[in-house]
Amino acid sequence: MIRIGQGYDTHQLIEGRSLIIGGITIPYEKGLLGHSDADVLLHAVTDAVIGATGKRDIGYFFPDTDVAYKDANSAELLSQVWQEVEKEGYRLGNIDCTILAEKPKMAPYIEDMKKRIAELLHASSEQINVKATTSEKMGFVGRGEGITSLAVVLLEK
Repeated sequence: MIRIGQGYDTHQLIEGRSLIIGGITIPYEKGLLGHSDADVLLHAVTDAVIGATGKRDIGYFFPDTDVAYKDANSAELLSQVWQEVEKEGYRLGNIDCTILAEKPKMAPYIEDMKKRIAELLHASSEQINVKATTSEKMGFVGRGEGITSLAVVLLEK
């Protein structure tokens, strides 16, 4: 059996927070605002994995109203979800992700993101694709107000 899931996340950029994307801290003068560490890429991947299993979404399992998840490490949240998915007999086919950000440039960090996601999902980095694009200076992403990520995952059982 194969299952496909898709994930989406977006967060506002603000001063005074670290910018963490794909489990990697990226040097930048702003970070993403969120209840957790606001890692838009890992949130999209987590949502895609949950979606592929047909079990609601990331907010259902890790609600932003629960103080237990305040400043939570998104890598740990993805690991928790992945452990459950593996227990159900699934393994990763592949993941394809896109980061939408005007700044900072993501290219120098893509390989590290792929390695980190592969590590979290007990997979090879060859099964993980991460790419980035801009919004051509249009909309909130284009104005540098936020960053968005999309992910599609294929699970096999």
